[in-house]
Amino acid sequence: MDYWEFMFVPTVLFMVVVAPIWIVMHYRSVNRSSRSLNEEDRQRIEDMLVTVDRLTERIGTLESILDDEQPDWRQQDGRGRSEEASS
Repeated sequence: MDYWEFMFVPTVLFMVVVAPIWIVMHYRSVNRSSRSLNEEDRQRIEDMLVTVDRLTERIGTLESILDDEQPDWRQQDGRGRSEEASS
């Protein structure tokens, strides 16, 4: 009988504290793993990254053209541009 009395408290603590936390953490990890990207989503992201790289190259090209044709375009503020456009 002494053994059962000794194991009663740890068993109750396990069932009340440890087991619910363990179950919640398990299902949270299962939910996170099921939300991972599938192959179609990964392919879309790769396509978007390629597009971003191409657009970045285009912006760099446009900036270099503007630097050659109008070197002070970066220093102009919005008011200067609208005044030039109205002239």
